[in-house]
Amino acid sequence: MKRSVHTARFDIVLRCRVLAVACLFLMLPPHLRAQEAPTPQWRPALHFSPAEHWVNDPNGPFLLDGTYHLFYQYNPAGMVWGPMSWGHATSTDLLHWQEQDIALPATPQEDIFSGTVVYDSQNRSGLGSASAPPLLAFHTSVFHGNPAHPEDTQAQSLSYSLDRGAHWQAYDHNPILTLQPDSRQFRDPSIVWYPQGQCWIMTTVVADAQLVKLYRSTDLLHWSFLSDFQPSGYRKPGMLWEMPLLIPLALDGNPHDTRWAMIVSVNPWSIAGGSGVQYFVGRFDGTRFTPDTLPPEGSDPSAYHWLDHGADQYAAIRFANTGSGAPLLIGWMSNWDYADTLPTSPWRGQMTLPVQLALKTVDGQPVLIQTPTATYEDLVHRQGVSAFSDRQLGPGQSWHAPLGGDVLDVHLTLRRGDAPRAGIVVRQTPDGRTGTVISYDFTSGNLTLDRSHSGQVGFSPRFSLAHVAHLSAPGGVVSLHLVVDRNSVELFANGGVLRMTDLVFPPAGSNGVSLFSDGGHTQFTGLSISAPAR
Repeated sequence: MKRSVHTARFDIVLRCRVLAVACLFLMLPPHLRAQEAPTPQWRPALHFSPAEHWVNDPNGPFLLDGTYHLFYQYNPAGMVWGPMSWGHATSTDLLHWQEQDIALPATPQEDIFSGTVVYDSQNRSGLGSASAPPLLAFHTSVFHGNPAHPEDTQAQSLSYSLDRGAHWQAYDHNPILTLQPDSRQFRDPSIVWYPQGQCWIMTTVVADAQLVKLYRSTDLLHWSFLSDFQPSGYRKPGMLWEMPLLIPLALDGNPHDTRWAMIVSVNPWSIAGGSGVQYFVGRFDGTRFTPDTLPPEGSDPSAYHWLDHGADQYAAIRFANTGSGAPLLIGWMSNWDYADTLPTSPWRGQMTLPVQLALKTVDGQPVLIQTPTATYEDLVHRQGVSAFSDRQLGPGQSWHAPLGGDVLDVHLTLRRGDAPRAGIVVRQTPDGRTGTVISYDFTSGNLTLDRSHSGQVGFSPRFSLAHVAHLSAPGGVVSLHLVVDRNSVELFANGGVLRMTDLVFPPAGSNGVSLFSDGGHTQFTGLSISAPAR
């Protein structure tokens, strides 16, 4: 039976919260209030966004019977973070999404924070049957007015579905995991099957301690503590760790050399400012995760591994039940520095493009490789790809592609000549004054995504304008793959060795694409453009 939230007390609390949000809205300066007008020009075509209201972390994505399910942190009553429920959407190709009823609604007694879903195919929990195996949603409960827990206690709870995710009910013995003493920072359960131990492993965080806690279970109901993960000398005052994720990957495709990636979302202190996603590569022995290497104590963010070097990816999470293929990952395309001021309406927030994950040796160390999924690539080719002849540009020269648009898939290779810098501009206006610039500096080895002239940038002083990352160019060659949507640019460089994800808010008519070479000659090869609109 689906849990009902239609209680008088809930209505009163919800109305009070909505009124508080409305009062805060009226306190905003006029230029921010004016941005509440509908903005269909920025509604993403390739990325999931709800029809309306606030969305943040993706939760519990899984594949079952050919359908992908995506849950997400959702405030069904407002445009800013508020009472958290689990929204729900489904897709058969990871690109076209259909919103469903709210799966796990907040109540006056409980907010539903992030978590994961497991398909208990063998009914080890006993909550289903052989003919109707249950889906188990592990999520963080935030308790209000609960005599058993101090106010705002966070603990791990369980809800389950016996009808393929259409309806959910709470487990009778929630919460299934708490800290002693209770904590307001204990959240975000993620679960992975560990075949060597024939058990499930849960990772959670004590967010303000920057601490990952690991547990094990054989029935998904009873969990025993294994170990903590916290790099020595790493703690940063004010930083939160969230959404921990432990994934096994074969290094360079070698099944006899399995490493584990520990992925954590950090806020603040990310490589691009504000929030971001960090990862460690190491070994897991069934009890403890041990990173292969760590930067020296006191290192700045550039010394660590980052899933994304842009500003707008957070809370990355893996799709469950996808079989033996490459793990699939999806994240929230935003940044806590400015998420509540984004100039979109009637929605605020969206997801990144789902990607395939691999682990390869790059410059002598294991690196996570991210590439768009096969379903995305199929869509691009179905839409048709326009290929352009190779060309060389000299100092100060540019070339404008005859094909453009607000939704594009672009491939391009830069081959070093005597120019120190070259690149591409997308979402460019005819006068060339507005556009998002992606450039590579062959002298420094730095790749830059510059959105300082991309359109609206003044809605927040914390909206960072340019993001830079070091990228090797073997043989003086750099390959770029750009996924351009109506309000974002996602960059995959050198086959997914480096990723940058950035929101942009360009004006109408900014559909141009151009190439440039500064201070010398650059060879541009393999340029192809597709318009994979829905």
